[in-house]
Amino acid sequence: MTSPGFRSLGGLYGADDSNQSPSTPRAWCQAAQKFTGDLGSKLYALLNVGESEKIASQTDKGSTETCGCNKPCNCPKGNVEFSYLYSTDLLPASDGDLRTMAFLKEVVDIMLEYTVKSFDRSTKVIDFHYPNELLQTNNWDLSDEPETLDGILLYCRETLKYAIKTGHPRYFNQLSTGLDMVGLAADWLTSTANTNMFTYEVAPVFVLLEYVTLKKMREIIGWPNGVGDGIFSPGGAISNMYAMLVARFKMFPEVKERGMSSVPRLAAFTSEHSHFSIKKGAAALGIGTESVVCIKADERGKLIPSDLEKRIIEAKQKGLVPFFVSATAGTTVYGAFDPLHAIADICKRHNVWMHVDGAWGGSLLMSRKHRWKLDGVERANSVTWNPHKMMSVPLQCSALLVREEGLIQNCNQLQACYLFQQDKHYDMAYDTGDKALQCGRHVDVFKLWLMWRAKGTIGFEAQIDKCLELSEYLYNKIKDREGYEMVFHGKPQHTNVCFWYLPPGIRYLEDKEEKRRRLHKVAPVIKARMMEYGTTMVSYQPQGNNVNFFRMVISNPAATFEDIDFLIEEIERLGQDL
Repeated sequence: MTSPGFRSLGGLYGADDSNQSPSTPRAWCQAAQKFTGDLGSKLYALLNVGESEKIASQTDKGSTETCGCNKPCNCPKGNVEFSYLYSTDLLPASDGDLRTMAFLKEVVDIMLEYTVKSFDRSTKVIDFHYPNELLQTNNWDLSDEPETLDGILLYCRETLKYAIKTGHPRYFNQLSTGLDMVGLAADWLTSTANTNMFTYEVAPVFVLLEYVTLKKMREIIGWPNGVGDGIFSPGGAISNMYAMLVARFKMFPEVKERGMSSVPRLAAFTSEHSHFSIKKGAAALGIGTESVVCIKADERGKLIPSDLEKRIIEAKQKGLVPFFVSATAGTTVYGAFDPLHAIADICKRHNVWMHVDGAWGGSLLMSRKHRWKLDGVERANSVTWNPHKMMSVPLQCSALLVREEGLIQNCNQLQACYLFQQDKHYDMAYDTGDKALQCGRHVDVFKLWLMWRAKGTIGFEAQIDKCLELSEYLYNKIKDREGYEMVFHGKPQHTNVCFWYLPPGIRYLEDKEEKRRRLHKVAPVIKARMMEYGTTMVSYQPQGNNVNFFRMVISNPAATFEDIDFLIEEIERLGQDL
């Protein structure tokens, strides 16, 4: 099914210049012009708010000088002596506005310099130090006395110095990668607003943006006219727990007041390859991890429907009440998509809530080329979808979408009179905080909404298609390459490419057990060397009877074919002697 909102991709992107990196010695704001689209200059304009003349006349704390970028850039900076200033000298201190602007400009400098370096392939992905080294070489203990702003700025620089550059084109370690400039700007703005999502009265624009964004996401899932409900949560694990909570309430609404003692023993079902959050949710909700039945998966990691129905029948025969099935759209390790139509048929026959954990693979709904992998998702009762993964929205951004309108509200609301007064002068339906388990809720939607406006649906589609194209390129490069062995046969469905690298020293071993024992140690050693050199990062893990293998995932739109070639060469360089 074609999703609404698509237009022609023609002319969306020009020639690929993603391999162009700013020269390291070049001043950062010269490079920032290229990567941020004059974001730095606009931030300075916002911070100056017509006060540059005041800064120029400031003589008690220093004088004004240019930023030193050796080019006319209209970004004057106050040369304030921060070694004599403290946080109490900033706003809301009397006459603290100029010092505050100078301080924030320094912080912006630090952030923009780090941003530009994140895209520079000549820089390290990580400046790795062991934990005890960092603790011994840095005084991070908290003290009773305040430090000067000079020291605070130093800590800002040091924090980013040791941070992992998750936006680096050669960072492939986990599922949330990339650094989007519009999303970054939205995150800064959200922190500046520093408001809460529980009521319209304190977050009017953000609440409305959440309303329209969740509706759009439900439309893309395939629910008619986007009907239903939804909420943004701190992550996919919490979204999955919300789904389990709502499913239990739908079947046994009395559990809200009377607790688990009022309901029979429940049973939930999920694939043996599913995310661990399903069992965590069962533990947190008092259902118990033993009540989660793991269903067999095939060699590609897809849930086997016949085993699901068999286990549901067995649970009923034991006196348990099946209430929840979690299908996975994009498993964490193999990137497998469960057969949703077959699962939906079983759930319908047995009157069980069907949830789709699309935290990793849900974003493929944005792609006309790949959304078929989620055929049947429109039949689900609830869906988890994490835009902070394949869509590169800055962490955190996870949504739970529910097909039945009002169900989340009825499940969770307590109508606290000090927050959700019933006699407000606007429509109380826009006070969404009572749907959440949290009271304080971060504004997660603005990053997604602003990026969607900036890219359009076709922009996200192109980004997702590119990542899947890169994964197919990697698969084709190594599937028949000497020294590599695929964990499962066939082209991956998602960007997960799972493989072993067999160094020359163990490549031709005839003793299978010895070969397995030594192969198990290869990926951890290569990964450790990657981090110590700082050149790249990629995940590894065992799975079932399989010893440690590399799990390469691609969700960073900055990555190129050349970066994939680099990864292969780096694995071979670092593992040649093993």
